[in-house]
Amino acid sequence: MTELPDFRLETYFSRWEFTARHHLTASDAQTMAMSELLALAGPEDRHAWESLTLGYTETFGDPALRHAIAGMYDRVDADDVICFGGAQEALNLAMQVLLGPGDHAVVLTPNYQSAETVPLSLCEVTGVALDPDRDWALDLDGLTAALRPNTRVVSVNFPNNPTGKVIGAADFVRLSELCDERGIHLFSDEVYRGLERDRARTLPQAADLSERALSLNVTSKSLGLPGLRIGWIACRNRELRSRLERAKHYTTICNSAPSEILARIAINAREGILSRNRAVIDANLPLFDAFFARFADLFEWRTPDGGCVAYPRYLGRDGVEAFCTGLVEEAGVLLLPASIYRSDLAPTPTDRFRIGLGRRDPGPALDAFAGWLEGRR
Repeated sequence: MTELPDFRLETYFSRWEFTARHHLTASDAQTMAMSELLALAGPEDRHAWESLTLGYTETFGDPALRHAIAGMYDRVDADDVICFGGAQEALNLAMQVLLGPGDHAVVLTPNYQSAETVPLSLCEVTGVALDPDRDWALDLDGLTAALRPNTRVVSVNFPNNPTGKVIGAADFVRLSELCDERGIHLFSDEVYRGLERDRARTLPQAADLSERALSLNVTSKSLGLPGLRIGWIACRNRELRSRLERAKHYTTICNSAPSEILARIAINAREGILSRNRAVIDANLPLFDAFFARFADLFEWRTPDGGCVAYPRYLGRDGVEAFCTGLVEEAGVLLLPASIYRSDLAPTPTDRFRIGLGRRDPGPALDAFAGWLEGRR
C-alpha cells in the first residue's frame, strides 16, 4: 500500500471552514438541534435513549439501527448491513477488502478525493470522466472499454458530489448488470439519495440490484446529521460483509452508542427529515438562480439534478483559483475551487467551483458575494 496524499478538501477546510464568515460550500443538508431530533423519537427509541449505558457496542452496529437501515431498501435484511464511523471509514475499509496488488478498479470523476486515492494506494485504477459538455453525462461505452479482466471494482456516486448529476435509471441498472456479467463489485456511493429535484429520477439502490454490489450511505449528507458520524454499507454477500467486519476490528471496532441511538431515531423519521431538507433546497434555488442570472457574464449556472451541492463554471479572466481565494480572504465567503477536485485519473475542469444549496438562509452569504463582485467591476 502506497502512502496516501494530503486530502485536499479537508486541508482547505482546516484553514477556512470555521473561520470564514459565510460557509457557502457546505456539502450537507440543514442540520437540527438535539432537542429537535429527540422530539421525533418513537416510544421504543426514546426509551433506548433514556436507558442507554455507555459500554461497547456490536461491531456490526446496533441491531435496531441495522433493522431501521434495512427498511430503506427493498431486498436488504438487517444482517446485510454493517455500520461504520461515517462514510469515510466505510469507503476506506471496503476498498482494502476488495482490492489488492494485481487488481484493477474503475472510478468516475470528478469525485470525493478518497474515492480514487484509496484505490490508487492499493492497485491500478482507471478514471472515467463525466462529460461537463453534456450535463455531466456518463459514457457507458467508455466505461465498458475501461474494464479489464482483472477489474474488481467499479466505483460510482449519484447524486454526484460535486456536480449534482443523476444518471438515468436504465443506465444505472445496465451498469449493475455489466458488473455482474464480469464478476465485478459495483461500489455505489448513495449519500445524497433522497434529495433529487425530481423524485421520479431517484435511482434504485445498488444493493437491491445485485448481491455483489455495495451501497454506501451515511447520516451526514441527505439527513443533515454529520455530527453523529454514522455510516453504513448494505451488501447481500454475507462473506464480504464478514470481511468488512474483520477489517473494522483494526479501526473503530465499534461505533458510539449514543450516536447509534440518535441515528436510528433519524432513520426511522427519515421521510419527514428528507421532506424538510428538500423544502430548504427548493426555497433556496430561486435565490441562487437569481444570483447567477445577475452575474451571467461571470458564471455558467445549472441547477443540479440532486443532492445539495452544485458545480458552476467561472468565466472570469483571473481564473477560479484566484477568484475563490480573493472571495474568502476579502469577503469571508467560502467556496471550493476546481483544484480540490483535480483527478490523477482523468481530465477534470479547471474553471469550476462547488457551492452548497442545503443550508437555510443563504441570503447574507449571497449578498456578501454579490457586494464583493460589484466592487470588482
